[in-house]
Amino acid sequence: MIESSSHFICLWDDQMKSAYNIHVNGVLHCRVRYSQLLGLHEQIKKEYGSNVVPAFPPKKIFTLTPAEVEQRREQLEKYMQAIRQDPLLGASESFNSFLRKAQQETQQIPTEEVAIEICLCNGQKVTVNILTSYKTEDVLDAVATKLDLPDDLVGYFSLFLVREGVDGSLSFVRKLQEFELPYVSITSSRSSEFHIVLRKSYWDMAYDSDVMENRVGLNLLYAQTVSDIERGWILVNKDQHRQLKSLQEKGSKKEFIHLGQTLKYYGYIKFDPCVTDFPEKGCQVIVSAGNNELNFHVKLPNEQMKEGSFKVTRMRCWRITSSVSGSVNIKLELSFEYLMSKDRLQWVTITSDQAIMMSICLQSMVDELMVKKSGGSIKKMLRKRHNGSIHRSDSQQAVKSSPLLDSPDANREQIVKLSTKLTSVSLRGISASNSANNISNYAFEGIGDDDL
Repeated sequence: MIESSSHFICLWDDQMKSAYNIHVNGVLHCRVRYSQLLGLHEQIKKEYGSNVVPAFPPKKIFTLTPAEVEQRREQLEKYMQAIRQDPLLGASESFNSFLRKAQQETQQIPTEEVAIEICLCNGQKVTVNILTSYKTEDVLDAVATKLDLPDDLVGYFSLFLVREGVDGSLSFVRKLQEFELPYVSITSSRSSEFHIVLRKSYWDMAYDSDVMENRVGLNLLYAQTVSDIERGWILVNKDQHRQLKSLQEKGSKKEFIHLGQTLKYYGYIKFDPCVTDFPEKGCQVIVSAGNNELNFHVKLPNEQMKEGSFKVTRMRCWRITSSVSGSVNIKLELSFEYLMSKDRLQWVTITSDQAIMMSICLQSMVDELMVKKSGGSIKKMLRKRHNGSIHRSDSQQAVKSSPLLDSPDANREQIVKLSTKLTSVSLRGISASNSANNISNYAFEGIGDDDL
C-alpha cells in the first residue's frame, strides 16, 4: 500500500487482462501493464539518472507462477511507492503525466473539448470549456479566468471532489491533485451526487485579508462563510445570528466575514461520522479540521458526549494504514502519535473513508506553519502546493510530519520544536446543544506552556 499526503494508492493484479489496477482511495484510477510501468521507469531514469531512480522488478523469461505473480505485484507496488514518496520524482511531470494518461486511457475518454461544471459554495455553478485532458491546475486556471480571479490569488483556492447527500449534506472525497484529470475523475464516478467544488485552500484566517482585497476573492470567501454557517459547520448563537443577518441584508460582506472569523469553527472542514480509539476503542466521533488542529466530538459508550482538540504542533508523526475486504473495499485509518504530556506519547487512530483527506489537511497545516515560521511567502507556498509539490510519506511506517516537537525520549530521533508556546489540550464535556456551558474535565492530562 502507498500513502502520500495526496492520495492512497494500491496495486492489484488483474489476471483477466494481464494488467495492474491502480486504486486511489479505493476507486479505480487506471489500469496499466508491466510494459507501461517499465516505460515509465526508463523515462524517469533517462531524465534523473540511474542513481536517483529505485530498482525496477526485472523481466522474466518463463511464465510466472501464481506466487511469482504476487511477488511481482508487491515489487511494483513498492517501486511506485518509492517514486511517489521521492520529493523530486513524485512531483515530476513524467510521473504525474503517466498517471493522467493512464487514467484517460483506462476510462476510454478521448481528448476533445467539453464543458465542465464547477460548483461555488453558494450553490452557483460555473461552466468552463476545457479539454478532457486538462489537468487539475489547468481546470482551476480556467475557472479563475471565467470568474476574473487574479493570477496571484489562484493559489489560495483549490478544487475538491465532494459527494452531496439527498439532504444536501456535503462529504469531502478528496482534493483534486496533479496526477488526475478532473473531467475524467468526475465522469468516471458515474453518479450525479458527485461534484467539483471551489474552496479556499489555506487555514490561517490572516490570509483572508489578501483575498478580500479583490472583489471576486471577497465574493468567494463570503459565499463559503455563508455556506459553512448554514450547514452548521460554524457555530452561531441567536445574537450572532441576528448580527450576521443584519450585515447580510446591508450587503456588508467584509464585516460579515470579520464577524464570522470570531465564531467557533470558522474555516474548519467537517468530516462524516466515523470511529476512533480515543479515549477508548469503538467510540463514535465527528472530526473537524481547522485552526491547526483536529477537533473531536466523541460519543462515549455510556452515551456521554465529549469534545477535545489535538494540535498539529504536538503530533510527532502520522500515518495511513489500510486493510482490504474483498477486491476493492479498502478500510482506511489515520493514526497520529500525540504528545499527551511532557513525557508521554500516545497513538490515536481514526477509522474513516476520509482518512486521506484528513492527512491532506494535516500536511497543509504543517506547510503553512513552517512557511510562517521561516518568514517565507504564503503566496509562493500556496502556488507550489497547487502545482502538486507536496511531502511524500510511507503508510507502512510512522510517517513523520515536518519537525515540530521536542522528543520526550533521549533515544528517539530529535525533533525540533516549532514554537515555545503550545496551547494545552483538554477534553471537555459538552451538551447535545453544543453549548459552551457545563464544561467538565476528562481523565487525561494535557500539557501547558511551561511543561516543555
